[in-house]
Order: sequence, then C-alpha cells, then structure tokens
Amino acid sequence: MIHSRIRFRTAAALAATALLAACATQVSSGVAPGSPGFLLGLWHGFIFPVAWFLSLVMPDVAVYAVPNNGGWYDFGYFLGIVVFGVGAHRGKKVVYRDRVIREKRTTVIDHE
Repeated sequence: MIHSRIRFRTAAALAATALLAACATQVSSGVAPGSPGFLLGLWHGFIFPVAWFLSLVMPDVAVYAVPNNGGWYDFGYFLGIVVFGVGAHRGKKVVYRDRVIREKRTTVIDHE
C-alpha cells in the first residue's frame, strides 16, 4: 500500500514536471540566423565547467550564448556537457565485491 502511494506521487511529480517543461518557450529575440549553432554549442558545453567558474568572477563571461540558432545550439550544448564534457565516462571502473557468508550456529539443548 505504501509503495503504491510512493509510486503514484513519483509519477504525479514527473507528470507535473513534464507539463511545466512543455510550457517553456524561447524568446524570439534569443534566436537569430547566423548566430552560434551546433558546433559552438558543442564547444560551449565542453568548456562549461571553466566558463561557469569564470562567470562567477568575471561579469562579461556567460555559460550560454544568446542569441543562438535555437534547437541545434541546445543539442550541441547538451552533447558537449553530457557526452564530451563533465558527464563523460572517463575510463572503466572495476568494482570488486567479496561476499562473506557466515553460518549462524545455534545450540540446541535437549532436556530429557
């Protein structure tokens, strides 16, 4: 019963988030032809950590180019962060697990 409530709440929260995200639009003045496109979005996503730090200390540095050409810039930015940048999987991680099974010894006392 409790698990079904948690699943329902999780599903409701995800649905509400998806509906809210569907309402998002980009200002038309933020999209311009000839502005940064896919390749610059890829580059900006790749250098995101450095640009973010610099944006904290330098007011003229931003982590996202505006205006840009819209969806292709966003897609390149996403790929730059997730695939090639911060979120990229760096090498293999091997995890070894040892499983120890301990026997529980019980003493049976027979009072006959």
